[in-house]
Amino acid sequence: MKTNRFNLNTFKTNFMKTNLKSLAIIAFLGIFLHSCSSDDDATPALNAPEISDFEYGSGTDHSTDRVAYKGADIHLEATINAEATVSSITLVIHAHDVEPGEGEVEWDFEQVFTDANYLVINPTFHEHIDIPAAAPAGEYHIELLVTDVMGNSTEVEGHVQVLDPITISGFEMDESVVRGEDFHVEFMIDAVNGIHEVLVDVHGHDLPVGEGEEEWDFEGDFSEKYHELTEGEFHEHIDVPATAPVGEYHIIFTIEDEDGNTKEYETHIDVTA
Repeated sequence: MKTNRFNLNTFKTNFMKTNLKSLAIIAFLGIFLHSCSSDDDATPALNAPEISDFEYGSGTDHSTDRVAYKGADIHLEATINAEATVSSITLVIHAHDVEPGEGEVEWDFEQVFTDANYLVINPTFHEHIDIPAAAPAGEYHIELLVTDVMGNSTEVEGHVQVLDPITISGFEMDESVVRGEDFHVEFMIDAVNGIHEVLVDVHGHDLPVGEGEEEWDFEGDFSEKYHELTEGEFHEHIDVPATAPVGEYHIIFTIEDEDGNTKEYETHIDVTA
């Protein structure tokens, strides 16, 4: 009987110890899970980056007028507010229903920027992107995408007008001229970088030279009166020699700006007797 009492007491003791261990484990797990839950509550998810003050325009003067010029660059700048470190900044520029003309080449731009000065919290984006001289003029779409190390991303977009650095407008010229007289030409020149040269070339199209006539080609330099102007009215009278052969003449007007960009305008005139 003593042996049975001892075994019963031992069983009760072991049972109580086992229950206490189980309760201790359950209590520990409860405290651990509560602690993790508290930690999660105390560390909310970080917000995606914010992009503000997005501006762009001609790079020559850091313009914000959303206009840029072929053969020059476009300036872009934006303020980025990021709670997590930025991992990349992507810039995309592509044409908006722009058809390349003669001598022009379709232009699209895309680059992912991972420079050290951008892979931080709250960087400032500032870049100058070259526009090819052969790019078609027209409206281009701009997209700026910022992604942080948490995988959050934000995008802003806009449009920029890419213009020719030199334009000719309001062109007027006589259709024909009697040899021995002069013909009148006028047009407006707009050159954002300033006018450097204005040249005129007149030449015949394989015209036969008759008795008493002399082959006539004309090369005129009218640069002096227009030099360095950003806007000027070309208004000139060009003499045709009385000995010039009769026929059709090809005329090329060439304007060069101070940055070396050129613009040509071609036309024809009939020289009569």
